[in-house]
Amino acid sequence: MVMDFPFFTASSEQAIPLLLQDTDSFETWLEQQSGYLKNWITTTGFEPKHQAILRIPNPEGELEKVLVTFNPKKETIWTLGHLPQSLPRGEYKLVVSRTLDRKALLLGWALGAYSFNQLKGTSAEKEKQGPRLVVEDFDQLTELKTMIEAITLVRDLVNSPANLLGPERLEDEVRKVAKTHGARIEVTLGDKLLKQGFGAIYAVGKAAAEAPRLIDVRWGDAKNPKITLVGKGVCFDSGGLDLKPSSGMRLMKKDMGGAALVLGLAQVIMSLKLPVSLRVLIPAVENAVSGNAMRPGDVYTTYSGKTVEIGNTDAEGRLILCDALAFAAEEDPHLLIDCATLTGAARVALGPDLPAVFTNQEDLGRDLVALSHRLEDPLWQLPLWRPYGDSMKSKIADLDNAGSMTTAGAITAALFMDAFVKDTIPWIHVDTVAWNMTSRPGRPEGGEALGLRALFYFIRDEFLKTQGHLSGA
Repeated sequence: MVMDFPFFTASSEQAIPLLLQDTDSFETWLEQQSGYLKNWITTTGFEPKHQAILRIPNPEGELEKVLVTFNPKKETIWTLGHLPQSLPRGEYKLVVSRTLDRKALLLGWALGAYSFNQLKGTSAEKEKQGPRLVVEDFDQLTELKTMIEAITLVRDLVNSPANLLGPERLEDEVRKVAKTHGARIEVTLGDKLLKQGFGAIYAVGKAAAEAPRLIDVRWGDAKNPKITLVGKGVCFDSGGLDLKPSSGMRLMKKDMGGAALVLGLAQVIMSLKLPVSLRVLIPAVENAVSGNAMRPGDVYTTYSGKTVEIGNTDAEGRLILCDALAFAAEEDPHLLIDCATLTGAARVALGPDLPAVFTNQEDLGRDLVALSHRLEDPLWQLPLWRPYGDSMKSKIADLDNAGSMTTAGAITAALFMDAFVKDTIPWIHVDTVAWNMTSRPGRPEGGEALGLRALFYFIRDEFLKTQGHLSGA
């Protein structure tokens, strides 16, 4: 993916100072300012609250500088997140009153400048013409640029409507990323899924106009640690014959958020050339309704050979993932991660901001969650409580995809997939909403790459070091 960065500029003699001042030391700072500035702040009744903005004119009435106050106890990454949507068009130069994580500030500015305007026609260009922040060394900030590109990719894919992003277009997007980085790609399409044993993927997607497919991407030196990423790619989920109500179907274009997330994560891994043997598996389908749609009570044979009874056609994500996970497990990767917009139960338990993490090795989950909070990209671990696994048994097949429990839905969904992963393979399952339900600084309502930064830095800074493949290991 190649993108420009219209929210940054390398230099500007006309840049307006952007004074970033913490609320704790505001009064001390104010005493040191000019009489004009103190009088303006007093006259306007400015209150130094978190993310408060004060525009300060010169004696001729032109904008001379902007004061922004922040609470230093709040998350650093979103400190500037509100400014791209709040400041007038122009160029600004950051003046910081205390030591802060500069890259986090710049990332928050960039994410706050994001808008999904590709479908707005003539108004799109106007929306792009927002404020720009002077970053003289931006060309040297490769890691930051790569992260902005990946998060933008994820947001764009999740925000795209299903009539423009079905399984075919999702495959095209994966091919673009693979081509950019010289990765190999193989796609198993339609009836060939059945011939190769992917009965669950085929069952979920067979009713749609666009054929179901399994996208398989490989990159890197096979001698390096094997990391496999699996993403749920349900491009639209009607619920199938167990049809969702209209309110539950409205946002189901985002049901491929797991696929978008692993694609964005893979893009960062490849762009920064981590020493890994990377594999990405994306089962891409639409869960539609037609005469040949899977029915409640049907039984299908999965890639692993296990049979699954369809207790509910709306529990389709775990079906396509179980085939992909079993396929991935054949190679015994050193680390297996899947991401999916899997259950409403995870949202009930943790809300929309905290993706749920499950793992068959609890130390992995603890390390990942601890790192995620340090990075201000929070995840939260839930237990893979195996006694609940009995609820997923079927009377006529090996498993039931819905199960008999009416509680602990996020756990039982994870347990269903656990049945297709060898205990010897370190496995992490991320159940994410992939969506900002409301607009907040740096986080506009819409698609979101929750957990992307946490997963990348976990792989690079913790997992690979334990494998002895990075300096400092």
